[in-house]
Amino acid sequence: MSTATSNINVFTESTPNPATMKFLVNKLLINGSVDYATKESAEKSPFAKELFKFDFVNGVFFASNFVTVTKTETASWDDIEPVLKDFVKGAVEAELKVKDDISEQEVSFEGNEAEVKIQQILHDYVRPAVEQDGGAITYKSFNEGVVTVELRGSCSGCPSSTITLKAGIEALLKRMVPEVTEVVSEAL
Repeated sequence: MSTATSNINVFTESTPNPATMKFLVNKLLINGSVDYATKESAEKSPFAKELFKFDFVNGVFFASNFVTVTKTETASWDDIEPVLKDFVKGAVEAELKVKDDISEQEVSFEGNEAEVKIQQILHDYVRPAVEQDGGAITYKSFNEGVVTVELRGSCSGCPSSTITLKAGIEALLKRMVPEVTEVVSEAL
């Protein structure tokens, strides 16, 4: 075992969504983010595929240096957190891939001036804050003043995501892009 992999540390952090827990590691796992909301969707991710072998795992989300795990309703974090922490440490040490097809995600914004500005704000200001809570936000569209986004990871199904969406993201975009009248989340 090399010294680079023997010093992997795993820290846990709760998220605003009580069904999810964030497992942070001191190593970059992926550039960008990827969400595996179902066992079937995880087929091309050796790391996620192994996580879904635990019967208490209901969703897996990766971004930069963390994995967010959504548990089943009947599981207790007190029981499963140590198990998942050990698994994540072992998976990172074994260099289990997050995705089989590793490709760099290039950031580019498309559309008219307002759309580009919206995407830039979401990328520069909103994305880092959402990632802090173990989630991700993706721009979908801008039509007649309405910005549609997709919330993933711990944000998907989170009780406070509506408040975050309306009070935080919508207020910011309305202030910075006068054409914005509303922000809505696309259902997954």
